[in-house]
Amino acid sequence: MKAITFEQPGKPEDVLRVAELPKPELKPGEVRIRVQLSPVHPADLMFIQNLYGIRPVLPSPAGFEGVGVIDAVADGVPLKPGMRVSFTSVGAWAEYAVTPAHAVIPVPDAMPDELAAQLFVNPFTAYAMVRESGVKPGEWLMLTAASSAFGKMVIQLCKMEGIRTIATVRRDDLTEELKALGAEVVINTETESLTRRVMELTDNKGVPCVLEAVAGKMAASALNCLRTNGKMLVYGALSLENIPVNAGILIFKSLTMKGFWLTHWTRHTDPAIVHEAAQKLIGLLSSKQIQLPVEAQYPLDEIQKAVTHAAASGRHGKVMVKCY
Repeated sequence: MKAITFEQPGKPEDVLRVAELPKPELKPGEVRIRVQLSPVHPADLMFIQNLYGIRPVLPSPAGFEGVGVIDAVADGVPLKPGMRVSFTSVGAWAEYAVTPAHAVIPVPDAMPDELAAQLFVNPFTAYAMVRESGVKPGEWLMLTAASSAFGKMVIQLCKMEGIRTIATVRRDDLTEELKALGAEVVINTETESLTRRVMELTDNKGVPCVLEAVAGKMAASALNCLRTNGKMLVYGALSLENIPVNAGILIFKSLTMKGFWLTHWTRHTDPAIVHEAAQKLIGLLSSKQIQLPVEAQYPLDEIQKAVTHAAASGRHGKVMVKCY
């Protein structure tokens, strides 16, 4: 079978290769999936560079999630070959992938492959972080890097919950799309003072929570936008910089900064809550109440083009890898 692998960490476009490997064998509790589509996420690109929470075991496969059809199951697994499923696995960019049965969710026929392939990482993270934010209907939630697939998901979920969103971008051409999805305010941080604008919007009180993905100076500016007893949930570091923290602001406004990683959340959250999230998200995506646009699809043989496109600025949708 064809599979994308890398033998050393580095820039994805430089180190990724198409390898011919045996079809993976099953271990107890696993299923094997004939993969159809798999998205290219920032987490995938960071993993390949050895900058992610999970470290690659070299030589390593790549790709964290996808959609496909179950090809085989281990003894005792309560799933059947032929079922169409969304799944997570280290190695989704391949014709076949294996994963534990608990990392598989059957998806309805009404959900297109383009949506089912994205069910786990962004929708679950968005659902969980909006929940963890504690922001109530009518209050403000601010998010940095709002034009990402994750940001768009958060905006749509917040609109449904009656939560007002402030979205930050670096280009004016993104404003109309984000407002159409439900963002109440879009701030271009290249041309406006983020702190001044947020304080004007909130009568100098600040926002109760920020979902932060950039780190560096952007995160420091966002920290200034929090109200007393506010919270910043950090889930990314797109700038690859540390966050310069003003200790005085933390102390005198009694702020909280907390990291968020979906893997940790799913492991330590009541399974009933995770199941509830899955069913709600499947319903929203199947009914097209939530949009997850796709900009381009590339076959496995064009993985360099796929990761280059995914890392480029100015995208308006997810880049996908066609694995069949």
